[in-house]
Amino acid sequence: MAGRNHLYVPGPTNIPDEVLSAMHVPSEDHRSPIFPELFKPLLEDLKKVFKTETGHSFIFPATGTAGWEIALTNTLSPGDKVLIYRFGQFSHLWAAMAKRLDFEVIVIERPWGEGIPLDDLEARLKEDGKHEIKAILATHNETATGVTSDIGGVRKAMDAAGHPALLFVDGVSSIASIDFRMDEWGVDGAISGSQKGFMLPAGAALVAFSQKAIAACDTAQSRRAFLDLKDQLASNKDGYTPYTPSIPMLYGLRKALDLLLEEGLENVYARHYRLAEGTRKAIAAWGLELCAKPGFESNTVSAVVVPAGKDARDVIATAYSKYNISLGAGLNEVAGKVFRIGHVGDMNDVSMLGAIAGVEMALLDNGFDIKAGSGVAAAIEYYRTTA
Repeated sequence: MAGRNHLYVPGPTNIPDEVLSAMHVPSEDHRSPIFPELFKPLLEDLKKVFKTETGHSFIFPATGTAGWEIALTNTLSPGDKVLIYRFGQFSHLWAAMAKRLDFEVIVIERPWGEGIPLDDLEARLKEDGKHEIKAILATHNETATGVTSDIGGVRKAMDAAGHPALLFVDGVSSIASIDFRMDEWGVDGAISGSQKGFMLPAGAALVAFSQKAIAACDTAQSRRAFLDLKDQLASNKDGYTPYTPSIPMLYGLRKALDLLLEEGLENVYARHYRLAEGTRKAIAAWGLELCAKPGFESNTVSAVVVPAGKDARDVIATAYSKYNISLGAGLNEVAGKVFRIGHVGDMNDVSMLGAIAGVEMALLDNGFDIKAGSGVAAAIEYYRTTA
């Protein structure tokens, strides 16, 4: 098929040409005297994206999933209680990991389409008078359902309950795209990955930890080796890594951080809101609904619910085979019930209109009762009048 594949999944995202070019480098000695000139500024600039001045940032040759494990095993001991709300595939997987690592996991089920209920969280923490819960695992942006939770509100609930638990946040599909404030929100472990808002290939776990979390490493009894924060701290202070890094990934990250900081993080957040809002206007014009309930809508991914009698997988298959557009599939409990439109990373109004047009054609091809041009027109009107 002529032309490129158009990637409108919520990750991996499109990689800017400048980042691709920056990654095209020869092999390099990661023990050379000049390596710290590359590596140390990366750690400092990552802190700007996480919005922390007091925490430490880390780069692991891994993924966001490894970031979950880094947070858990470096700060906790087997048998420790952790609390997590399950309302999508990724909160589900994080809870499952915690169980496999021998923590006592309190899983609170919520409807898929909602996020963390702050009143319920505060009440449960107040009931935990002995402070047996050692960590809260909060999914900031649930990619499977297009739901964003209020992490600032989570911190307020914890403070209102006077609870000392660690706060770990899965920000894989939010950090570098949606407003995130590590220090202000009292986040102890912020977890992200390279392949979404950072506009890189998959392969780097980009994480940051508070001083409180790092201090917990001294008493944590969980076994760890490759993912040990202490090994990173010992090497990072001199500008090195404890094992061989991906040099192309580091050069790509350098360029990606430059692009994000040059645009300005507040402008990055505003652009993602625009991309999402135009998409939501189109979805409403088609007469379809989001999986996310009002107030929980994500600015990086929209999970669109198909009517009864329709299968979202047919829309995805048509979009890919006929129009060369990649959309996200429904996962687990919403498999076949939703398709996902990613609006994250290196995108603008016009590229988003391409996604909306491709989805609209696939919907029409699959017999959806929509008017041709309705979604595109709604998005155009929004983008044109709010530019």
